Amino acid sequence: MTRVWPFSIGFLAPPLVFLAVERGGWWSLLPVLLLYAGLPVGDALLGLSARIHGPDEIARLSEAWSFRLITWLWVPVQAALVLWAVHRFATAPLTPVEQVGLLLSVGTVTGGIGITYAHELVHRSGRFELALGDVLLALVSYPHFAIEHVYGHHRHVGTPADPVTARRGEGLYRFMARAIPGSVAHAWHIEVERARRAGRAVWSPGNRMVRYAITLLALYAAVGLAWGPRAVIALAVQSVVAFSLLETINYIEHYGLVRAEIAPGQFERVSARHSWDSNHRVSNWLLINLARHADHHLLASKRYQVLDSTDAAPQLPAGYGTMLLVACVPPLWRRVMHPRLDALTASR
Repeated sequence: MTRVWPFSIGFLAPPLVFLAVERGGWWSLLPVLLLYAGLPVGDALLGLSARIHGPDEIARLSEAWSFRLITWLWVPVQAALVLWAVHRFATAPLTPVEQVGLLLSVGTVTGGIGITYAHELVHRSGRFELALGDVLLALVSYPHFAIEHVYGHHRHVGTPADPVTARRGEGLYRFMARAIPGSVAHAWHIEVERARRAGRAVWSPGNRMVRYAITLLALYAAVGLAWGPRAVIALAVQSVVAFSLLETINYIEHYGLVRAEIAPGQFERVSARHSWDSNHRVSNWLLINLARHADHHLLASKRYQVLDSTDAAPQLPAGYGTMLLVACVPPLWRRVMHPRLDALTASR
């Protein structure tokens, strides 16, 4: 039975950050250590949890308000965490270790948990949830993700047109240097084409990229006016940490998986073979089933609580917590993943 409470464990992170930073010194790094060391340990101890939901269960769970409430409540929590962090960074006499610990801890939470919740929200059709997703993404200076991911990545995943499908042999850092500016450019292209089809001017409020730019300018101006340039720096740095974590997850999810070109510029349909899956229990609790990624790409409208395990999808050898660490060492990543890619190619 799918229960709501395991998916709420992310709410333990903000008070942990607050207490660690208030304690000071090296304690301020504790939230980062717990995530990057504790998540792999949790996955190893609690193991796998494969799940297939029946039609009646999907209908019931999809309408359950409690699963939605988790993502809604996270928005004020993240807003409070970010505003507290930039205020603290700008006004408190922090040591260099405490400054690093504060920004790394907050960025890890807003990126690992906050952007994951935003991902769930921007896939919804209602204006309320879409707006909540936009708020979360603005707080990490990455609002274009709402456009590029939904209208770009899901359409072009596994093809050269997708800036966030990692290519075989491409190291994480080279990937991020390509993916981060590439996703911004792709989102702009999507909005330009949308404006032209609608007969509107590109530089207008109807262009969501223009609205997002205005939103970010207003946010940074407000933070600067309230607490000064140090607060602006803090907001920017935690944002970089957050969206770098997002793109690392993107790197893991589709590394080396490509869709066959069946005609010039035309590719096979997206299938379960084009996403790496993971059924590791703790990672899926924290990241609200993000690691059941193949099912998400097969039907992006499914809410997180009813995403299924997919046997046809290639399986990661460990949970996201472990794979994040492995990805940071490109030679180790290639040693772990390339034999799996070779086996997939041989099996087709």
